[in-house]
Amino acid sequence: MISKLAWKNLWFKPLNTVLSVILLTASVAIITLLILLQNQFDKKFNSTIDGIDMVLGAHGSPLQVMLSAVYHIDAPTGNIDYAEAKKWMDNPFVKQAIPLSFGDNYHGYKILGTTPDYILKYEGELAQGAMFAKNLEVVLGGELAANLNLKVGDSFLGSHGDSEYGEVHEDHPYQVVGILKPNGSVLDNLIVSNLETVWSVHDHDHGHAHGDEEDHHHDHEGHDHAHDHDHEEAGHVHTEACDHDHDDHKHDEVHNHSEQGKEITAVILSFKNKMALFSWPRLIAENTKMQPVLPALEINRLINMFGIGIDTLKYLAYGIMLLSGISIFIALYNRLKERKYEFALMRISGAKPFQLFGLVLIESVLLCLIGFVFGTIFGRIALVLISQTSQDEFKMAFNPFEIVWQNEIPLLLITLAVGFISALIPAIKAYRLNISKTLANA
Repeated sequence: MISKLAWKNLWFKPLNTVLSVILLTASVAIITLLILLQNQFDKKFNSTIDGIDMVLGAHGSPLQVMLSAVYHIDAPTGNIDYAEAKKWMDNPFVKQAIPLSFGDNYHGYKILGTTPDYILKYEGELAQGAMFAKNLEVVLGGELAANLNLKVGDSFLGSHGDSEYGEVHEDHPYQVVGILKPNGSVLDNLIVSNLETVWSVHDHDHGHAHGDEEDHHHDHEGHDHAHDHDHEEAGHVHTEACDHDHDDHKHDEVHNHSEQGKEITAVILSFKNKMALFSWPRLIAENTKMQPVLPALEINRLINMFGIGIDTLKYLAYGIMLLSGISIFIALYNRLKERKYEFALMRISGAKPFQLFGLVLIESVLLCLIGFVFGTIFGRIALVLISQTSQDEFKMAFNPFEIVWQNEIPLLLITLAVGFISALIPAIKAYRLNISKTLANA
């Protein structure tokens, strides 16, 4: 009965009610959006660097090295010599070393040359097909395959570099041999091949560029044909050598020859002995042309920078919530002045003082609940829009349906507290209403 009356009273002056709801909705929506963004951002970033102690990359911004090699959301700073990196990768201190090589993309999605260890590191599971075994065979992330409508057996052409509109490698079609299950990791939006694939595609480019210098006694057309033929044969020899483990000497010879002068983009390392974290950065910086980057350090720096902006927006949102509380207080206080005769008649009709007290409180709490519900809905709609943009720009999506109980329940309690405190003074005045004096002045 009291709740029904409170609901009707709310819409007695709809303009005041709508203003209070809009202010509450705005504040709750901003806070909800920030809670979801911060929670998912932290989870994605921290889970991605889990188990990575160091990244070896080209000189440049350490943050850029980390973002490009670990999160795949920036352009690499350059390439490093594979033979030089291999010396550090084979060090006894190293538990696992995974080389990474970027060069091409398909519709903005990066094509990564690496080893199957990279897929295992992020617990990738094949949904269909098989792991890449030969050059130009690729395994697709689950989300990427769905977004681009690719399936096992399809082939496509990559574009050079990071730009979706770069030069297309028409002579090197990639073959889809496997598709991974989506698991929320960086794998979801990657095209993964072996290292040799990236080398073969780009060695081919260099061959065309320097044809006359390498074989000046052939005509241009003849050289290109010969170079392509030699390249295919070399790739065939390498594949054969890898397939026949019984001839170890031949395998090592061909493998070393194939790696000579090759470049990669980065290496991700995990150590058996964490003491290497203290000594290696100085040793690598002094003795090589590579740059050692500690992901944990860089991500903390990034999250701190990101956190300052989030905290500022949260303070702004709580300021808006405070304004909405003041708006509710003014609306209820003014309404009380207009309704004191109505309250006096209710008392004569048998209503008790605490029922009037409860009526005012329920009006305010209902208002806050409406604001909270609309706020959580609009906050998630905003996250969907942000997610679409971040998916297009950075291949990073956010889940609007996640509920962060440890943050959203306190937000609900704060919202209700604002309503309760705003209604307290008007409710006390309703409770203490002097019936005879009010009716005498009517």
